[in-house]
Amino acid sequence: MKVVVIGGTGLIGGKVVRNLRARGHEAVAAATNTGVNTLTGEGLDAVLSGAQVVVDVANSPSFDDAAVLAFFETSGRNLLEAETSADVQHHVALTIVGADRLPTSGYLRAKVAQEKLVEASGVPYTIVRSTQFFEFLRGIGDSATDGGIVRLPSARLQPIAAQDAADAVSDVALSDPVNGIIEIGGPEAIGLADLVRDVLAARNDPRTVLGEAHARYFGAEITDSSLTPGPDARLGRTTFAEWLAADRS
Repeated sequence: MKVVVIGGTGLIGGKVVRNLRARGHEAVAAATNTGVNTLTGEGLDAVLSGAQVVVDVANSPSFDDAAVLAFFETSGRNLLEAETSADVQHHVALTIVGADRLPTSGYLRAKVAQEKLVEASGVPYTIVRSTQFFEFLRGIGDSATDGGIVRLPSARLQPIAAQDAADAVSDVALSDPVNGIIEIGGPEAIGLADLVRDVLAARNDPRTVLGEAHARYFGAEITDSSLTPGPDARLGRTTFAEWLAADRS
């Protein structure tokens, strides 16, 4: 089966491509550096020719509110229109657990807009909402740093290893579309400040991490339930401690 992975050279996309190829499928990595640009439509018709499944794990190059909304709306429309013409049978979109619960975050509003385009497209689909990746925790800390102090919400997240997320997305791509949402997350809920503190300590980073109830997460105040998945979520196997130990090796 031919599966086109939009964003197929990135953190998740590269792993999905490898997974699918290992299972004997024709997985095509589609990204700007392979000649496919969903913002302009360049290369879409050619790469989608003969594809049964499209997996969209692409991300916006800018996190500015207006730019990220324009990215997901424009690229989403271009991609879904091209899929309709190519008679693609399953569109898999990777979005974020809790995106619809935090409208004060411009990035999460853009992900909800992406989901709405998918739902209205007429292409059979599965939306995979994932919790944050362990691999992004350092970047979250960097975004909340002022001098030597990192101020982050004390609320809990349930992050997942990128490989576990890619494995789940790969499984969904090879399954029938559900025309609905599947949630994935890590096996445990841990305070965001605690997660980032441990990541920085593992790298001998001297910054001080403070967990504060009203600190913002990319513009939004969060609680323990804001970004954690529901009881039916598919959970990865890699714990934070296991990931951190492997990441340090």
